[in-house]
Amino acid sequence: MSTGIIFPGMGPWGYGDLGKFIAVNPHARKLRRIADGVLGYSLIDAYRTAESDYSECAQVAFLISCLALIEQAGDRLEAEPVACAGPSFGGKTAMAYSGALSPAETILLTARLARCEEEYFRTEYQDVVTQSVARTPEPALRAILESMTQRHEWFDISGQIDEDFFMVSMRTSSLELFLKEVRAAGGLPLYAMQPPMHSSAFGALRAKVDEEVLGDFTIGDPRLPIVADQDGSIINTAHGVRTMLLDGFVRAVRWPRVVRAMQELGIAKVYVPGPDGLFGRVRCTTSSFAVTAIKP
Repeated sequence: MSTGIIFPGMGPWGYGDLGKFIAVNPHARKLRRIADGVLGYSLIDAYRTAESDYSECAQVAFLISCLALIEQAGDRLEAEPVACAGPSFGGKTAMAYSGALSPAETILLTARLARCEEEYFRTEYQDVVTQSVARTPEPALRAILESMTQRHEWFDISGQIDEDFFMVSMRTSSLELFLKEVRAAGGLPLYAMQPPMHSSAFGALRAKVDEEVLGDFTIGDPRLPIVADQDGSIINTAHGVRTMLLDGFVRAVRWPRVVRAMQELGIAKVYVPGPDGLFGRVRCTTSSFAVTAIKP
């Protein structure tokens, strides 16, 4: 049975969820010491007092938690994985695990990206949110989006997580009516993310990251293939990894395509290391693979 690794996207996991793990787990403690040296401050102290679930230190804490868990699993994996995937935030974890970037460099990259995004959204697209909706089949969603088009309201599909689970970016002025129409169609609105993510509108952010951040890092060829979260393509080169990271700012996550690509690689079992409330639990994943969660 061929196996794969799915590094989860980041959810709103705060210090109460991960603080104890990164404080006491030996694998996480090793990575935390690296993080303290790279960042120039105490990660755990900053994380304890962070006001945002998606702050720079929270993102680094999530990253090292996932890396610590897959390292801890070690020999318990039934077979060497043939590929890994890292939807959304998980792409950075996949970069480190695949060897495209060292853990220390990935920690620094994660922090630098968080700062760059915060600076960008401080003045741009402050009125845009990315809303997740479940139990909303694509035809029903398309009808709702068509009504938005008729009202001349801007939107962009930022992700498809399952056949009836989507992420849609829109202006906050459109949100109330959008949620009302989703509920009327039998859908279930979940959470809204602000700042937003994965939209073609953020081309300037992609360019900013390319110019101001990535030039300081040397990305290598991954030793383990990465399945790109935008289209399910198989990435084996440094250029492909770099492009995947940049495209994450402007292209939607298409998780069903990733699942199909992993199946085509012969993968029948996946491990999901880290706090995961989404990608390892949706129907298209659980119906396609035997899923083993590796939790803190």
